[in-house]
Amino acid sequence: MELATLPATAFKSPPISLTGVVDYAMYTNFRSQFDNASDKDLVVIEMSTLGGDPEVARMMGEDVRFASEMEPQRRFVFLGKAVIYSAGVTFMSFFARPNRYLARGTRLMIHERKLSKSLVIDGPLTTCIAVVRATLNEIECSITMQNEGFQNLVVGSSVTLDEVKEKAPSNWYLEAQEAKKLGLIEAVL
Repeated sequence: MELATLPATAFKSPPISLTGVVDYAMYTNFRSQFDNASDKDLVVIEMSTLGGDPEVARMMGEDVRFASEMEPQRRFVFLGKAVIYSAGVTFMSFFARPNRYLARGTRLMIHERKLSKSLVIDGPLTTCIAVVRATLNEIECSITMQNEGFQNLVVGSSVTLDEVKEKAPSNWYLEAQEAKKLGLIEAVL
């Protein structure tokens, strides 16, 4: 089913508005607004964020994905305003490309997940190996989850997964019109 591009008037009073750091407080706010919008067929989720916790972004995205599958008559639409950085882009990637919109002048920033961890190797050798392997497993799992999000982001666009993986380590910034030109979003309002 092809989705029609929404007119700007469809975004007049979004039932869900999220601003600030993507964290558990945002998730609580999101769930409250999300549940209060259960009677709406068109649910616009407006966001502006400098980033935050990618796992919280994934939880919010999974809520949208699940609701979309359970209630296909409803349409869940993302509207990015001003800045959508890192975890915000992760959240946006859960929306089908025809349901992604950005306000004029909005900037996206796509980057790799970051890890800050001290690795202390101290003790019996077998224990040392286990500590190193556990850290390596954590890194590899995080890379897999990161690349799943990148793959979701590029579906339906002219951008390849390899392009995102190449640009993400140095923080890839995109202005709304460029994101539209690349097919990462449906429209700029």
